[in-house]
Amino acid sequence: MGFPILSLVTFLPLLGALMVLMLPRENTRAIKQISVGTAVVTLGLGTIIWSAYDRAAGGLQFIELARWIPAIDVNYYMGADGLSVPLIFLTTLLTPLALLYSAFTINTRVKEFFLLFLVLETGMLGVFSALDLVLFYVFWELGLVPMYFLIGLWGGERREYAAIKFFIYTLAGSVFMLLGILYLYFTTGSFGIPEVAAAFETARPFAQNMGIVSLVFWGIFVAFAIKLPLFPFHTWLPDAHTEAPTAGSVILAGVLLKLGGYGFVRILLPVFPSAFKYYSPLIAALAVISIVYGALVCMAQWDLKRLIAYSSVSHMGFVMLGVAAGAAGLGVAGQETSVSLALNGAILQMFNHGVITGALFLLVGVIYERAHTRDLRAFGGLGTAMPYFFGFMLVAGFASLGLPGLAGFWAELFVFRGTLAIAPVFAIVGVLGLVFAAGYMLWKVMQNLFFGELDDRWRNLPDLYSWEIVALTPLLAFMVFFGVYPTPLVNLINTATTALAGLL
Repeated sequence: MGFPILSLVTFLPLLGALMVLMLPRENTRAIKQISVGTAVVTLGLGTIIWSAYDRAAGGLQFIELARWIPAIDVNYYMGADGLSVPLIFLTTLLTPLALLYSAFTINTRVKEFFLLFLVLETGMLGVFSALDLVLFYVFWELGLVPMYFLIGLWGGERREYAAIKFFIYTLAGSVFMLLGILYLYFTTGSFGIPEVAAAFETARPFAQNMGIVSLVFWGIFVAFAIKLPLFPFHTWLPDAHTEAPTAGSVILAGVLLKLGGYGFVRILLPVFPSAFKYYSPLIAALAVISIVYGALVCMAQWDLKRLIAYSSVSHMGFVMLGVAAGAAGLGVAGQETSVSLALNGAILQMFNHGVITGALFLLVGVIYERAHTRDLRAFGGLGTAMPYFFGFMLVAGFASLGLPGLAGFWAELFVFRGTLAIAPVFAIVGVLGLVFAAGYMLWKVMQNLFFGELDDRWRNLPDLYSWEIVALTPLLAFMVFFGVYPTPLVNLINTATTALAGLL
């Protein structure tokens, strides 16, 4: 485009945070207006990036490259392709909706909350745009601190425990990733992600030692697996989700988890294709465990927010299964289509899960703000008392369990179609996750919330307010639109996965 739009979309929220910083804390109205307005403008830029990306040409576009720290060969290197463009748009979509919801529900430390949220958006967008490993790492860490404070200051009763657990888990993974990044630099002489991917497996002498390569692979793998989160690195997630404020849960599930999946496809698979292929059976097994285990644990939950949190463990397992199947099929004659389908499904699942789970956590916030409880056993009969809430939850819940005609269906279909041809055993076992998903969503959520006798305590609960409908409607619109017609999104993602599969 001849214009640094990636830099603008990345740092505009940071500019909004600086504007909020200069406002007196008593002026909460201006703080909320500037924050939401900044996020809306950022959404406009994200939409421009989506529409301006040349699908026919494919590859990395909107490239920005400048010397940053020449002494250590670190560059300011930005770019986007069919992998990152949907996730950039997803980030810019969920942030203003979460901030709009927060504008009506956050009344303590308003200035700090909105400032941290905008800084968090810059960190997330930077990860999806960075093509230099050091720049990637800086943005990766930038998003850690705001989320720690969002959980620790505005969370529930056990917020300090949840915030510290989230911070320690993520920071520990980041240390391993930093060591891996340094190894990649000493091996290839570059921090550029495309350059490292092109040179690493032929670089000497380090890359020829499978033992060292495996250590580096698993070090970086753990960092991304924690963020995804993949079993057994998932234990921080339910606590963080349960204690986080509603907007924090929306971004945590909708975007932050995607940083791990993005790292697998952007860095780990292109740089370590042989190691990824070698270890793909183990990784696929962990993915299937995440799918089935996460769904089974949902069946045992009575806290609605914790149930949705564990459902994220299950659904993000599909992302890992698609990536592992894609790696397993590399170099196998006749499997090129299955590899692309599995990778397409993994990336599609990241986008769709962000939209669906973002809506589900907003809906959990709606009922908690009114009833001050998330215990499913306390409800019943809300279908008649809150019909709009019932309708929105019905669509989001059915999308989450993969009902055909809604967005969640296509990602799972693509993953299973690709995996079945490459690793059929893992695909067959993974299907159990869909069965259990229908169980916990229909029995645990829908039955306990909306059917049966209405408790007198909830007879006068107000239905969705207009601003809640405004925040939820775009998400449900995407669920329905991409459920009926996923082609625009699939074609965009396919430009990246076919190029990646062909390159590898």
